[in-house]
Amino acid sequence: MEQDDMREYKLGILYTTIAYIAWGVLPLYWKLIDYVPAFEILAHRIIWSLVFVLLVILVSKKGKRFITSLKEIVKNKLKLIGIVGSAILITINWATYIWAVNTDHIIDASLGYYINPLVSVLLGIIVLKERILFWQGISFGLAGMGVLILTIQYGSFPWVAITLALSFGFYGLTKKLAKLDSLVGLAMETLVVAPIALIYLAVLNKGGVDSFSGATFDVQLLLMGAGVVTALPLLWFAAGANRIPLSVVGILQYISPTISLLLGVFLYHEHFTKVHLVTFIFIWTALLIYSFSKSRFLTSLQPKFVKNKSLGA
Repeated sequence: MEQDDMREYKLGILYTTIAYIAWGVLPLYWKLIDYVPAFEILAHRIIWSLVFVLLVILVSKKGKRFITSLKEIVKNKLKLIGIVGSAILITINWATYIWAVNTDHIIDASLGYYINPLVSVLLGIIVLKERILFWQGISFGLAGMGVLILTIQYGSFPWVAITLALSFGFYGLTKKLAKLDSLVGLAMETLVVAPIALIYLAVLNKGGVDSFSGATFDVQLLLMGAGVVTALPLLWFAAGANRIPLSVVGILQYISPTISLLLGVFLYHEHFTKVHLVTFIFIWTALLIYSFSKSRFLTSLQPKFVKNKSLGA
């Protein structure tokens, strides 16, 4: 690897790692305003994300690209549906995550983001007709067993984890199909749902029950800062992911849910049972197998009848 390539690779690792660390410690931010209703935080997150991203677009002189992309999307029904779909999915994801953090379900949220990579691959197989290797199939089976154990033992479906995993998985799929710059894409997604968020906040304000107008300056600053803490990790991730192989990104992405899990258990003292431990062991094992599914060692261990063949469509 040449010196310039090595420099780009190191920068990619740095930016991507910072992004995942930022996502991992994000519960600390939402906990600062956990007395504000989750949907109100969500509305502020949408509005201030749009404001911040539009400012970044103007400063980085990407205004023309944004206007051009906007015109293309309006003319292209498929891309328009993709943007609206991704806007709805990321809104569901944000709402679920904020609610989970502020109602002491950080462990469930971290489980969702551990499952997410496997959901993304499964969607790739089903929708994009990508092929699946033998050991990748094994990893999906293990992850499914982990979720099933949790469901049976608690007698209720782990909806927080599954909602987060599915919403972000489908979000990634729509982003892939739309093929938009991450910054421009986020601006358009927030632009789609911003009117609803504004109406919601206006109704709260008129009823005198909003948490912003009568709040202290530090609370107002935290609600406005929701846009910054949303957009910055995405910018760092975009800068990093473009410089390093996808396989490296795949391994680094486990930083975020690991930090969140540790925060939930050791800082916020959420109840971590033996059933949780068994479920996480199944998920972690599945992720390890998936991460090394293409290695020579695991390939040599797969049954002879599936060698040189795929399990997918």
